[in-house]
Amino acid sequence: MGKRLIHQRRGRGTPRYRSASHRFKDKIKYRIYDEIEKEGALKGKVESIVHDPGRTAPLADIKFENGEKKYILAPESIQVDDDIECGVSASINLGNTLPLSEIPEGTPIYNIENVPGDGGRFVRSSGTYASLITRDSEKAVVDLPSGELKSFNLNCRATIGVVAGGGRKEKPFLKAGARWHAFKAKGKVPMTVRGVAMNAVDHPHGGGNRQHPGRPTTVSRHTPPGRKVGSIAAKRTGKRR
Repeated sequence: MGKRLIHQRRGRGTPRYRSASHRFKDKIKYRIYDEIEKEGALKGKVESIVHDPGRTAPLADIKFENGEKKYILAPESIQVDDDIECGVSASINLGNTLPLSEIPEGTPIYNIENVPGDGGRFVRSSGTYASLITRDSEKAVVDLPSGELKSFNLNCRATIGVVAGGGRKEKPFLKAGARWHAFKAKGKVPMTVRGVAMNAVDHPHGGGNRQHPGRPTTVSRHTPPGRKVGSIAAKRTGKRR
C-alpha cells in the first residue's frame, strides 16, 4: 500500500504543517488610516524591541501619543526611546510611515500596502527593502527585492528604512536538527525525499531502473490529487533565453 504525497499531507492543514498561532505576537499591520494620518502625523515612541518566533524580523513595540499601542516591523538601527511618526506630514526619517505620494524617489522602504488601508503586504522579511523608482499623478513604481517593478496606488503606505535582522542566513545551521527546529516554528518541513528516489507505489515519479520521472513533470490544474506533482499548471517550462 502506498502513502500520501507530501502535498496531500500539507494540504490537510494538520498541526505538523500549520504555523502555531501562539508564536506570533500580533498581526503586524498599520493603524487604520484615519483623519489624524490623512491630515497630519501621529507620533509614537519605541518602548522595546521584541523577538517574534514566528517571523524572521524583530518587532518594535510602539506607544502612540493618543495612548494606542502597536507592534511594527523594526527597521535597522532603531533603538528604545526613539520617536517615530505616521501620517502625510511625517518627516522622512527611519521608521516613519507615509503614503507613497509623500516619499522621495530613491528612498528605501518596506512593508508596502497592496491596496490603501490593507496594513502592509510587500517586503516584510528580515534584511529586505524596496526602492521607490518614480511616480506620476496616478501611481508609484517600486523596485521590489525580487527585481520586479510594481505599480502601487499613491495612497498606499510604506515605512522608511530596511527591515531589521539582515544577515540572518549568513550563520550556518551546522546540523540538520537545528534547521528542523527552526523551520518547525513556522510550520514548515525543510527536508523532503525526492519523488524519483521513491518506489512507484509511493510517488508518481517513483520506480524504474534509474532515477527519472518516466513521464512529463508538468500537470494540469485539474489533475487528481494523487497525480498532482511536479510543475503544476506551469505557464512555461525550460530555460529562459
